[in-house]
Parts: sequence; structure tokens; C-alpha cells
Amino acid sequence: MKKLLVIPAILSFAQTAGAQNDSLLSDEVKNYIGFGAIIAMLLLFVGVFLILLRTFKVITKVVLRLQGYSNAEIKELEQPAKKEKPAPSSGDNKKLLKLLSLKPMSEEKSLLIAHEYDGIQELNNPTPAWFMWLFYVTIVFAFCYMLIYHVFGVGQLQYDEYKNEVAQAEVAKKIYLSKAANRVDENTVKLVHDPAVLASGKAIFKQTCAPCHGDDAQGNVGPNLTDDYWLHGGKINDIFKTIKYGVSAKGMPSWEKQLSPKQIADVANYIKSLKGSNPANPKAPQGEKEADEAGKLALN
Repeated sequence: MKKLLVIPAILSFAQTAGAQNDSLLSDEVKNYIGFGAIIAMLLLFVGVFLILLRTFKVITKVVLRLQGYSNAEIKELEQPAKKEKPAPSSGDNKKLLKLLSLKPMSEEKSLLIAHEYDGIQELNNPTPAWFMWLFYVTIVFAFCYMLIYHVFGVGQLQYDEYKNEVAQAEVAKKIYLSKAANRVDENTVKLVHDPAVLASGKAIFKQTCAPCHGDDAQGNVGPNLTDDYWLHGGKINDIFKTIKYGVSAKGMPSWEKQLSPKQIADVANYIKSLKGSNPANPKAPQGEKEADEAGKLALN
């Protein structure tokens, strides 16, 4: 027992020593050592369990002998006789055979047909009626299936079901995206170049922003939105924030209640697309000049 207990300790020490000196052992060797230590511990536990089990059996025999039991009685206690299950009665067998429309083996000789071939005889034991009816039902089902799906086209085949499910998924996707689009804010808005987004932003700009910034964003009461100069930041997040909350000190109204988050994002993206468009009669630059983001990325 002492030797068995020393083995895992040695393996564990070897693994620890190998881990402290990377120059001697590779990681693969360390893994093998650790795996070996685990296997050794498991084997040790199994061995100890078997020894304890054997010890308990010996102690039990000693105690029983002290109580006056003979060796035969002790053996009988260790291996009690198994109770045999009662065999099914003949009545139960007959009920089962009748239910399945089968003939018992005892009637096999009476079912033999007179002819034989090469020593082989045939039983006059037809297929049970319930099985035949089940077989006929499958034939009818197959015929109806062929008419419904392949002749009249009433039901949808697998490919048609797939196309319908894809169409339903596309509708669900559009509904989800329409809802998700209105969850955008100044922190999550993204710069996009989708023609549909820019067209939507242009229509909203013409209706709500043109009176102050001009039809082409060249500037009127409000500043020019096509140059590199910005009063409140020219990034997509800054423009979204300015449109959403407004700048009351400069006369810029808040559009948070009049426009949805998606509409504000569309307008912000449309304004970003106007950079460098050089409209006629632009207003003088206002604010601070911001470096081109694309140019900054190229330099970095």
C-alpha cells in the first residue's frame, strides 16, 4: 500500500519539476506525464476499492463463523438461489396467437401441404388478415399520395415547401429589419451608401431641411453642409445627434419627435453623401475644418 501511495506522489513531483524547467521537457511530454499521473491515480483507486471489498468479505466470513455458521451456510448467504420466473401459461400463449391470427407449433404437422421438393415441405399457413389489411392500406396511401402531389398538384412537394418557407423568412426578415432600423441612435448609427437610404434621406431633406440649408445643402439661414467645415462635428454620429436634439442657441430645431430614428439616419447619410458636391452659390465656411476620414485611414 505504501508503494502504491508513493507512485502518484513521484509522478506529480516529476510533472511539477518539468513544468518549472521548460528547457528540459516539451509541452507534449508534460501532457503525457500529467495524463499518466491521472491514469495511475484512477488505477490506484480501483485497486484500493477491490482490496477493501475483499477485506469486507473476509471480515464477514470471520464474523459469521464466530456466530456458528458453517461454510455451506455462509456460501448460501453469499450466493442466494435465484428465483425462476414463472413460465407463461398455455392460456396466455393461445390468446396471443389468436390475437395475431397465428397457428401454434403443435399444429404444424396438420398444416403440411402434400407436395415437397428436394426434401422441403411447405406449410399451409397464410399471412394473417391484419397484416394483409395493413399492406393494402399502404398501397391505397401510396396511390392517393401520387394523385395529390404528382398528378393534380394539390399538395406541395419538398422543393415548393422550401421556396414558400424562404419567402416567409424574407418577409419576417424585412419586418425585423424595419423594427430594428428604428432602434438606431447617435451611438449605433452607421455610414452607408445604399441608394435606397440616400433616396429616402434626400426626400426628407428636401421637405424639412431645405428651407434653412438650401435645396442642395449649399447653405441659407443654416450653414453649408457640402464643405469640410462643421459647427458641431461632421462625423455620421455628430450629424445624427445634431438632427435629433437640435441646437437651440443657433436656431436648429430638434427633429426627435417629428422624425423616426431611421429617418434621421437616412438624412444624416444623405448629408454625408453631399460632401464635395460643389453646389452653386455656396455659403461661406463656418466652424472648424475636419480632415477627410478616408484620407486619415489611408495615411494610417
